Amino acid sequence: MTKITKVEFAEGCFDSFEGTQEELAEIIADIQNMVANGTLFEGARELSPEEVEELGMDIEISKGTRQ
Repeated sequence: MTKITKVEFAEGCFDSFEGTQEELAEIIADIQNMVANGTLFEGARELSPEEVEELGMDIEISKGTRQ
């Protein structure tokens, strides 16, 4: 059985996006396709707590969870 990865975007993550609605829809579709075919995870690595802090992200890093 294949595990399906669900893509969720944080509320407000596209607030500063300056493109059109069509461009945003295309970007989101590209991301979803990359998740579906596995290319999004090629070369991916978990961020260190310092990197998360540097990005100003308020997330909890736990094994197996990517945000």
